[in-house]
Amino acid sequence: MCTMETREATERETWVRGTEAEAAARPLTPRGILRAARESGGLAFAIPPVLFILIPVVFAWIGAPVPAALLVTVMLGLYAVLFIATPGIGLYPLRIRLLWFAACTLLLLAMIPVLGPNLLFMVMFQAMTHVLLLPWRWAVPSMLLMSLTVVVLAVVLAVPIAAGLAVMGTVMAWGIGYGVRQQMLQEQLEAAQQRNAVLAVAAERERIGRDLHDLVGHSLTSLTISAQLARRLLDSDPEAARVQLEHIEATVRQALADVRATASGMQHVRAATEIASARTVLGTVGIQAEVPTALPPLHDDLAELFGYVIREGVTNIVRHSRATRAEISVEAESVRIEDDGVGIPQGAERSGLRGLEARVALAGGRLEVASSETGTRLTAVMGAAS
Repeated sequence: MCTMETREATERETWVRGTEAEAAARPLTPRGILRAARESGGLAFAIPPVLFILIPVVFAWIGAPVPAALLVTVMLGLYAVLFIATPGIGLYPLRIRLLWFAACTLLLLAMIPVLGPNLLFMVMFQAMTHVLLLPWRWAVPSMLLMSLTVVVLAVVLAVPIAAGLAVMGTVMAWGIGYGVRQQMLQEQLEAAQQRNAVLAVAAERERIGRDLHDLVGHSLTSLTISAQLARRLLDSDPEAARVQLEHIEATVRQALADVRATASGMQHVRAATEIASARTVLGTVGIQAEVPTALPPLHDDLAELFGYVIREGVTNIVRHSRATRAEISVEAESVRIEDDGVGIPQGAERSGLRGLEARVALAGGRLEVASSETGTRLTAVMGAAS
């Protein structure tokens, strides 16, 4: 349960702040920090509270010597700059956020000799740095602990206003922190939607190009060979040449149908398209795919049946096998999908394989499933070979 909650919290942090790669790519320069602060949407929340920094500045000029008051003014001005930049730093990697948080904290502690109890008035700012810079699961308990400590010190040192500011600062920091995080989340979601739209268009173009290459490539190779053979046989064996011309005609019709189906995005299940899809799917999950670059001529029904076999085999590999390598081979009357995974567990549900076995048997073939601890081999054999 604890692991699940930690993972969910990490996922929420990723959505709010972006991925580590995105955070690491941000330049740590004044312009980069300002840009990040604008992107976070938290700049509008951070600027107005800075006016409250005037409270300890006024107390310093009232109760401290001029040099000390001037030093406090400069240090609090620096702290104000750090605080305004805090929403932008919240989009940087955790290491930078922690260093920024430490700098803000140490800068406040350095003013204790001059401000004394008046430093307690800064509690609301420090509470906001907790929720803006620290992971949410750290920020809330640490902020509450700090605020409770300030309330106790304010009571002991007879500074009731500081105690009230501690309570108000906790509530404000919680609300502002939540608002900033929601704004950051909205920005991330909008950016993700834009990226997904661009990637979807690029992926679809790549898919169409890849499918056309896989569908037409082996057809054109077969057409070239058949045409050369028909030309050589035209005088010596007209009947054999006629057979090759019929093969060319059938291949062209099939290639044309495949191209039309792929371009329209409504292609039926076929061995060639499933092989193209398998290469992408297996590569996405880190499985090395060995697939044929050309297929033998297949009848429409057989191409569809082999497509279902390849689809089911690849689906099982991706879901259950934990394999590192997968191989697909297609012959004129058989198709085989093999992996080097852990095999099919005993008692595992095989509804997909049973349905596939019935489909292959109905077409007059035989489905063979061989599974062990060293991998699984799925073979469909048709025709006389079955």
